[in-house]
Amino acid sequence: MDSASLTPYLASSEYIDWHSENVQQQSKALTRGLTTDTDKARACFTFVREDIAHSWDYQRNPVTCKASDVLHHKTGYCYAKSHLLAALLRAAGIPAGLCYQRLTIGNTPPFCLHGLNAVYLKEFGWHRIDARGNKAGVTAEFCPPHESLAFPIVTPGEADLAEIWAEPLPIITECLTTHKTWQGVAENLPDISQGEQG
Repeated sequence: MDSASLTPYLASSEYIDWHSENVQQQSKALTRGLTTDTDKARACFTFVREDIAHSWDYQRNPVTCKASDVLHHKTGYCYAKSHLLAALLRAAGIPAGLCYQRLTIGNTPPFCLHGLNAVYLKEFGWHRIDARGNKAGVTAEFCPPHESLAFPIVTPGEADLAEIWAEPLPIITECLTTHKTWQGVAENLPDISQGEQG
C-alpha cells in the first residue's frame, strides 16, 4: 500500500488527538526500546485492553470520546477505547483506523455497533484488533496474522462492516458527546442498518 493512501490513518484530529501531550507521552513510554511496528502495536493494544476500563463493564463515568480524555480518565466505551488505541498507534508512526461490527446484545435484537481497530503492519497489511477488554466469555488477543476479536458474528442481522475508517462515525461521536453517563450511553447505543455505513 502506498504511503499517500495511509496518510489519513496517521492524522491527528478532534477525536483521535494524538498530538495531545498525554497521548504522545504514553505512546513513547509504551514503545520505548521496541524496534518493530508489530511489537509497538502489541504494547499499545495490551495497554488499552488491560488498563482502560470499559465503561459498561465497570459502570464508570465520565463518558469519554476524545483519545486524550479516555487516557486521562482511564475509562471509555469500546468506541472511545478504539479512539485511544488509534491515537497511541498513530503517535508511534503506525497507521491505524476504526472498524465496526453490528451486533446484538445477548444474541437477540435490538442491534448496536461495536467499535474496534485495524492497524497497518508492514508484515501483514491491515489487521483487525479489539481492545474492548476481556471478561468472562469475551476474549480478544493480539496475534497477527490470526484475527482474535471479542465477538463472533452469530445472529442473523449481525455483520462485520468491511470499511476501515480514518475517523469515527458521526453517530458514534454524537452518542458519546450527548449522553453524560454510562447508563445514558447504554440506553442509546448507536446502530446503523446495512447500507447506511458509507
